[in-house]
Amino acid sequence: MPLVGVIMGSKSDRSYVDETVEVLDQMGVDHEVVVASAHRTPDRVREYAQSARGRGVEVLIAAAGGSAGLPGVLASWTTLPIIGVPLPTSDLKGVDALHAIAQMPPGIPVACVAVGSWGARNAAFLAAQILGNKHEGIRRAYDDYREGLRTR
Repeated sequence: MPLVGVIMGSKSDRSYVDETVEVLDQMGVDHEVVVASAHRTPDRVREYAQSARGRGVEVLIAAAGGSAGLPGVLASWTTLPIIGVPLPTSDLKGVDALHAIAQMPPGIPVACVAVGSWGARNAAFLAAQILGNKHEGIRRAYDDYREGLRTR
């Protein structure tokens, strides 16, 4: 059963999402990956957000560029924690996505990580930290990873 849902607005975002998935695999976090656009397939986004908790998903990671509506739209349909990954897919190199994700209205929070590859990886690490509060194996995997950083 997936604990993390990773959502990208377009198949063209896959290279960034692959970095997220790599870290989730490293941490032993079961996950699912979905393509759903806040603008092109809004009904699919709604259905996904509303059904996620029932499938065992505990954290959502949403990667989006440009206007980056996906994380906020997901947050409008669920109270699961959402981590937004701004992607550098526009002429503004992701600054537009960063602002769109970070400036959510009070009461509808979305965590926001760095633009691009660093953010894609950090979203998975943040999800592992959140899940580690409940899932001992994930907490140990993340603790081991952090310990490894100290010995490099």
